[in-house]
Amino acid sequence: MQRDEDEDAVWRSIVDNYGDRPDLEPEAATTDPEPVDPPVDEAVDDPEWFSAPLAAPDEDRFVPPPPPPVPRARLDRRIAWFGVFGAPVILLVCLIIRIGIPRLLAYGLVAAFVGGFLYLVWQMPRGPRDPWDDGAQV
Repeated sequence: MQRDEDEDAVWRSIVDNYGDRPDLEPEAATTDPEPVDPPVDEAVDDPEWFSAPLAAPDEDRFVPPPPPPVPRARLDRRIAWFGVFGAPVILLVCLIIRIGIPRLLAYGLVAAFVGGFLYLVWQMPRGPRDPWDDGAQV
């Protein structure tokens, strides 16, 4: 149990001295170092270095195939996404600009948000897509 007592004593000393500023001795006057010229790279002045081709020839370069077109969502999902994002934006804009909207329209926008969210959750796939894959392809 000796170790626990030492550890408790160390913690007690830390807590007792918490917030105290240490007394430091004044530092001796230091002299500024003499400026040194930066090293010169001899390879920069070599004319052969500039004439070397910096890029690989075009036949050695990899050109990826064009990406496939972005898939468009079905109309029902686009309407649901509009309910999730569009309805709160319309309500916030009307609130910030102080535009009075009929109560029925406000309830309709809230219902569009809730309904869109529930529809998107309901349309989610039930099971996992594929087994785990790190994405590396050769």
